[in-house]
Amino acid sequence: MLKFLSKVKIEFNALDPRIASCMEFLAQCNARQAKESNPACQLLVKRRTDDEPPKIAVTFVNGVEETFDATSVSAQTIRTMILEKGQLLETEQMFRDAGSPGPL
Repeated sequence: MLKFLSKVKIEFNALDPRIASCMEFLAQCNARQAKESNPACQLLVKRRTDDEPPKIAVTFVNGVEETFDATSVSAQTIRTMILEKGQLLETEQMFRDAGSPGPL
């Protein structure tokens, strides 16, 4: 999953009961296999003290940023979205490498 990302920023208040997605996603990012897939990916954790909802912001290797509301989206759903967009990035790169404008 991290191979498609250049940065992951996770923000949450540790006392907020809605942090399950943030904690699960953080655990997935800290897994050995994930780290080995892209050691250059920055993982930033910001512990908040306000009532802002927990959120996860990711930056893809092509510079596109996306922010997820971690109160309403599961860590697995976020991971799936990242993998789908990552596969699209890989496909686009294959077309560029082949000198083609893309699929018709």
